[in-house]
Parts: sequence; C-alpha cells; structure tokens
Amino acid sequence: MSSPQAPRKDPVDAIIEQWATVRPDLDTSAMEVFGRISRLARAMGDRMEKAYATLGIGRGEFDVLATLRRSGEPYTLSPRQLSATLMLTTGGMTGRLDKLERAALLRRSPDPHDRRGLHVTLTEKGLELVDRAVGAGLAAQTEALTAALDPERSGQLAYLLRELLLTTETSRS
Repeated sequence: MSSPQAPRKDPVDAIIEQWATVRPDLDTSAMEVFGRISRLARAMGDRMEKAYATLGIGRGEFDVLATLRRSGEPYTLSPRQLSATLMLTTGGMTGRLDKLERAALLRRSPDPHDRRGLHVTLTEKGLELVDRAVGAGLAAQTEALTAALDPERSGQLAYLLRELLLTTETSRS
C-alpha cells in the first residue's frame, strides 16, 4: 500500500508560511482560500484574454457581445441595460460600443418608443464571432479544470464556491 503524496506547494503556501513566521497568532485559513481564488481568477482571466485575442477581441468586447447573445433573439438591449449588466459607466460602455460598431459586430439604432433611447443589436458577424469566442473560452476553462479535477471534485468545488459566493454577496448588502 502506497503512502499518500504530500500536497504540492503553491505561491499561497509561501505567503502563509511567511505570515506564520512573523505573526503566528493569525489564523490565515481564509487567506488560503481567497488568495487562491484571486490568483486563479487572474490566471484564468489571462487565459481567456488569449483565447479571445485569437478572434480579434478583448475580454471587455467579449462581455458586451456575450451579454447581447445571452439576451436571446433579437439580441438587442439598450446601452443602459448593457451598462447595468456589465457594471460599467455609460462612458465606458460608449467606448466599447464604438469599437464593436466600427468592427461591424453590432449596430446601434434609435429606440422607436423613446426618441432619446437607442437599441444595440448584434449583427450576423457579431453573432458568429461571439459563438466562436464562447467556444474558445469554454475550451480554455475546461482544459484547466479537467487537468486538475475529476468531474466529482469539480462538482463539489462548484457547489462550495456557489455557497461561498451567495453568502458573501448577501452579507454585503
């Protein structure tokens, strides 16, 4: 019978060890979790950015296109709805929309029910691109996940992160 392997060390372990040396009175267990979540989010963000870059867009542009795609046919939202969903200022949203419109990935048109309003709609080119980008992003995520966890452990992790997220977001308000 083989003995269990010692867990591999990651950069968060080094940080925890340093704190244990200089402040042994601290309970750093929360830092172990959130430090890893933070580093993982950054690393996966970089991978996603690379996947989208092969298609000529960045993560910000992907977010706009994906939000329109998820809205369902006719893939149309107002700039205000997009800003609220993506938690962007109207100025930040305008810059993204300008870039995507120049690339013919979406179009802006007047809102027939509000003279001051606009509609933002995916073009056929935008729809094709975002569908390819979603596939590329999911492939990068799946590759990272399956390299580290089997389906059961992946499901457990998703469950635990959901619980942590729901509790954290609820306690924020």
